[in-house]
Amino acid sequence: MSIAKLVIYAVAFIAPPIVLFALLRRRAASVVSDIPPAPQLQPSEKPKSIMQAENTNLAPPKDDPFTLEELKAFDGSDPSKPIYLSIKGTVFDVSAKRDVYGPGRSYGIFAGKDPSKGLGMSSLKPENAVPEYEDLNEGDRKVLDDWHGFFTKRYNIVGRVVDHPTHLKQGNAPSL
Repeated sequence: MSIAKLVIYAVAFIAPPIVLFALLRRRAASVVSDIPPAPQLQPSEKPKSIMQAENTNLAPPKDDPFTLEELKAFDGSDPSKPIYLSIKGTVFDVSAKRDVYGPGRSYGIFAGKDPSKGLGMSSLKPENAVPEYEDLNEGDRKVLDDWHGFFTKRYNIVGRVVDHPTHLKQGNAPSL
């Protein structure tokens, strides 16, 4: 094969992909340059959180006794009543977030009950929204503890569940 034919083959078969690649690269660079840069935070600014802020105006915790049966009356179905839910036997008033905990809302499954197991498992399944959490693994217990801490900083504590099955099995009452 002569050198002239090699040059012709090289130009015919190698040059087009190189040119095509260069054009695609230029196109991609122009598309990326159309994206505005992310806003820069000033050193004194904190990034905004999607989490609900802590409530600095919480009432002192109450120790009113509730049974799991009594808690059902506070599931949001009666608009004249507050919405309560319990975590690890601590009863929280979540009425301020009726749009989240009300009937048919994203976390409405938790209202009027103690869904400790489901919270620990990060589950919205009705069969997991139960108070018994003693069989959770260590990681799920940590998640449940984190949820309890989250609620403690954001919602008023209005009481405790006196017939909480996990506490009864362990021989102690829920603590606030």
